Amino acid sequence: MRKIYLVPAVVGLLTCIAAGPLAAQGAVPKQKAAPAPRAAAAGAPAAAGTPVAAGAPSAETPAADDKAKAIDGFRSAKFGMNETDVRAAMTKDFNAKPDAIKSQDNASELTHSLLYAAPDLLPNGGTAELSYVFGYKSKSLIQVGAVWSKGTDAAMTPEKLFSNANILRAHFMGEGFKPDSIAVNMPVAGGIVMFRGSDAKDRSVILLLQGTFENKENNQRVLTPTSLLLFYVADAKSPDIFKLPPGQF
Repeated sequence: MRKIYLVPAVVGLLTCIAAGPLAAQGAVPKQKAAPAPRAAAAGAPAAAGTPVAAGAPSAETPAADDKAKAIDGFRSAKFGMNETDVRAAMTKDFNAKPDAIKSQDNASELTHSLLYAAPDLLPNGGTAELSYVFGYKSKSLIQVGAVWSKGTDAAMTPEKLFSNANILRAHFMGEGFKPDSIAVNMPVAGGIVMFRGSDAKDRSVILLLQGTFENKENNQRVLTPTSLLLFYVADAKSPDIFKLPPGQF
């Protein structure tokens, strides 16, 4: 079982963008290298087979005022819910049986998580592992994540990961996030931020394609994708995790 961690930031975007609680990934088998999408103007589809240019910038896109997005959780699970209510939401959304929902604690951040393997969370996208993270102090839902990888589905391929990433990015591009919060196709350490956007309350969605980069001809960087991570984060800047009080050490 992989560990769920709250990491402080995804760096290198338009501004210093805090990513909030992301999930640390375990090692997965080496897969055939697949070219990563080029950093593109917002709304432009990224096709597998297009390399990432070194140092390529992120892009912004305007959002329609009448389609303003509010991120309040994922499906029936809403930020601020307690564990009992989230379990009920998982049962409602996925017909999840009690013994299929696993619990996990994070010893360093003192958070608690519920994990569930969801087949075809994205239609024809393979099995994803969902994680529902409860805060250290509040004991309420602060993040929902989904991960697709060889670890969640043995039949997962680099092409499927790219397909899932492109479908989700295209969906989020039309969701009405704050224009100045949006970044797409941004190379970062260990992968590509396919999409990042926030609502008016700075609650965020982050879509990260993870893998390893290799330098090819003409200084093109090619990504071997190993996992796709999607996160809905209640407070990316100040997540509810344990921190030592100032002055104790």
